[in-house]
Amino acid sequence: MGIFSLECEVRSVRDQGEAARVRVLVDSGSEFTWLPRAALERSAVSVVKAGLRFVMADGRTITRPVGYAILRASGFETVDEVVFAEPGDLSLLGARTLEGFGAVVDARGKRLVAAGPHPAASVACQPSWGAPGR
Repeated sequence: MGIFSLECEVRSVRDQGEAARVRVLVDSGSEFTWLPRAALERSAVSVVKAGLRFVMADGRTITRPVGYAILRASGFETVDEVVFAEPGDLSLLGARTLEGFGAVVDARGKRLVAAGPHPAASVACQPSWGAPGR
């Protein structure tokens, strides 16, 4: 997959005040989105999970805090958990955010595109364990 970056807007889910803009690498191989601590603090994003453990590409295990944020990029928007990145950490837009956007990576065009309709459960298939008297 081609590597590319885009501008991402981040704001707190609790306080709809100031948004921060951050240039991020799109990395569908990273589960979480990582944003600089300073940008998250400027946007009033609070730590809700302190010390989550992450395994880095080089095999090291590190801990970072995580918060909840509203993310916007390339016309897409979602709410997601974001990692408070420290100096030396990359700013990344991860797979969970891409999924929340309902977007996929167009590697050739170096952009995000709509993934299409979101899958939903069918009501036509009722499991037998949900039937009364069972």
